[in-house]
Amino acid sequence: MTPTIVLIRHGETLWSKSGQHTGLTDIPLTDNGRERASALAPRLASRAFGLVLTSPLSRAQETAHLAGLDPQDDPDLLEWDYGAWEGRTTADIRVDQQDPTWVVWDHPVPVGATPGEQPEDVAIRAHRVIRRCQPFLASGESVALVAHGHFLRILTATWLGLPATAGRLFALEAGALSGLGFERDQHVITYWNT
Repeated sequence: MTPTIVLIRHGETLWSKSGQHTGLTDIPLTDNGRERASALAPRLASRAFGLVLTSPLSRAQETAHLAGLDPQDDPDLLEWDYGAWEGRTTADIRVDQQDPTWVVWDHPVPVGATPGEQPEDVAIRAHRVIRRCQPFLASGESVALVAHGHFLRILTATWLGLPATAGRLFALEAGALSGLGFERDQHVITYWNT
């Protein structure tokens, strides 16, 4: 089997369900989120991973454990720090900004209770994660990453050699499996939102 980076977005939380930007706030999984994470276990049971990493936030950790994985914490897998946008919906921010087209991908993230990050800052962390994965992939082993929607979307753009903001193109469902791999030497998406 071709080595793959298996991306696992954490299960549903109240904020992911409501569309609130959920960066560093540690929100637990909903019952549905726990069910969806548990449903991943039989799908992952037959897979061998040379490396399994998870965000230190509880929603990712619980997803990993319910999916039957034994991960190592990696702070580089934390979600995008949304600064002043933390906990806010796109609709609310559009009203405040008086901009009906506002999206987080296109506008600087202002300082809030946390400093905030720009997409390029998140991509630096994504590059570090990919570098940690590369020796395992080179030896034919797959890797599993359990993390957050926007972070994994930026990691995907980074894997494909695209700018961080191209992450906007890769909608990622809560509790879904996706895979990054190779077609010959080319970095590709091998499956998405399964």
